[in-house]
Amino acid sequence: MNQDIQFLKELQSELKTQDHDSQAAPRFWTVGDYEWVEAREENAERYSVYLPYIAEAYVLDDYLEDLKEDSELSKEALTELKKDDFDDPIEWIRKYIDEGAELIPERKVHIIQPDTMFLTKAEAKSHIKLNKHHYTSEAHTYAMTSWRAPKVERLLKILETFDWSSITYLNKR
Repeated sequence: MNQDIQFLKELQSELKTQDHDSQAAPRFWTVGDYEWVEAREENAERYSVYLPYIAEAYVLDDYLEDLKEDSELSKEALTELKKDDFDDPIEWIRKYIDEGAELIPERKVHIIQPDTMFLTKAEAKSHIKLNKHHYTSEAHTYAMTSWRAPKVERLLKILETFDWSSITYLNKR
């Protein structure tokens, strides 16, 4: 029981002193990150190419760079790919790689990773560090407010304000 009380005292101190990241109380932290999603052409920040024959998609610029090193391509295909005036990659890909290839316009969006909820920012940071293989290099803590959640608000207020010395049996030890 004393270990639990000590844990709650330390948690209380951390809750009172941690950065709020401009969020109102009650607050908690999640993992924020970014992912690429399909977009309208006019909103595209990059393109991926979908190759139906292998049911895979690749970032177009990276894919073209990798192809320049592909020893299995014909000399004609490589020469055309490396030309300075190369301006229609999807036609080249359809001609030499996969006739059903499609360009997919994409944009980067901020997401809140599911199944992440932390009472402290430090715990969220530690989680990201220990689980970086699940996230991009842009993963970060993201503060959120538990809006209109009276039970969460009450619990966090108790955790932040409870006077542990007021418990009678603790004072007898």
